[in-house]
Amino acid sequence: MKTVLVTGGAGYIGSHMVKELHRKNYNTIVLDNLDYGHREAVNTGIFIQGDLGNKGLMETIFKTHPIDAVMHFSAYAYVGESVLNPRKYYQNNVANTLNLLDAMLNFNVKKFIFSSSCATYGEPIHIPITEDHPQKPINPYGYTKFMVEQILRDYSTAYHLHYVSLRYFNAAGADPDGEIGEDHDPETHLIPLTLRAAAEASGLKKTKSGEPVVLKVFGNDYQTKDGTCIRDYIHVVDLASAHILALERMMAGGKSDVFNLGNGEGYSVKEVIDTASEVSGIDIPFEYVDRRQGDPAALVGSSAKAKEKLGWKPRYATLSQIVETAWNWHKKHPEGFKSRKTY
Repeated sequence: MKTVLVTGGAGYIGSHMVKELHRKNYNTIVLDNLDYGHREAVNTGIFIQGDLGNKGLMETIFKTHPIDAVMHFSAYAYVGESVLNPRKYYQNNVANTLNLLDAMLNFNVKKFIFSSSCATYGEPIHIPITEDHPQKPINPYGYTKFMVEQILRDYSTAYHLHYVSLRYFNAAGADPDGEIGEDHDPETHLIPLTLRAAAEASGLKKTKSGEPVVLKVFGNDYQTKDGTCIRDYIHVVDLASAHILALERMMAGGKSDVFNLGNGEGYSVKEVIDTASEVSGIDIPFEYVDRRQGDPAALVGSSAKAKEKLGWKPRYATLSQIVETAWNWHKKHPEGFKSRKTY
């Protein structure tokens, strides 16, 4: 049985990855410093609380465990914070990734799957975005992902490291069993913010003021079908399945490569709100406010390459399916993983 080290495995995407790996009969070792992850999200495998910046710990992990491959989810991912505090992002997302790669090379572990981002593309010049779209990041977060991708290309040439970079669009949804889901603090993603507003409006979730928070929609004057921004949402379990397909391709001798992971279809902010209202049966309060600086009107990715080369077939193809799983999580865990601790 193969063993996979999952860094950031207590986070949103990482925890779903760990569950999917176990479903596919892989052993897992989870490394997470719990800055943003949740220990309650990891129910299988070996859990190690620690940081990639600790070189001694990294050496111990690789010396102690027979690791066959690494999946790397340990990046900080708040775009606004990356602008205000770039040092934090370059240290963790780039320097700490170098520590991980060095440990891998020192112990002859040569298979690496990188959680990258559509943020490496910057402002789109064509839609849908394909893998050959120019990469021109517009914020430090995007640059950190871009820099690691370049490092991987160079390490592949020099040290024969085999890698796959998976550029996500908007990860969304939750584990269909309702065991784990999306719980960020602060929360910045549209679907959980929308469902949080639904939970507050219904009384399922309490607010500090006692009144439901009105969801803010940033701009309704874009050149789109209803004036609100359009984004591409991909279910988190479908993301996990793509990682396993990429791993299996590498295990079979496949070359290093890069793939977009998205639905290939965009949904507007207003469509997300309408869908969440329909799924939850709750009238979600929202208001239009000014645009946010730097928000493109539309971001939609092509996943044709992943479907062709990896044989990837997303199971949750519609927005309703994605939102239904997320709402199931929010209903069961109105306070996120804090709710789960009381069960």
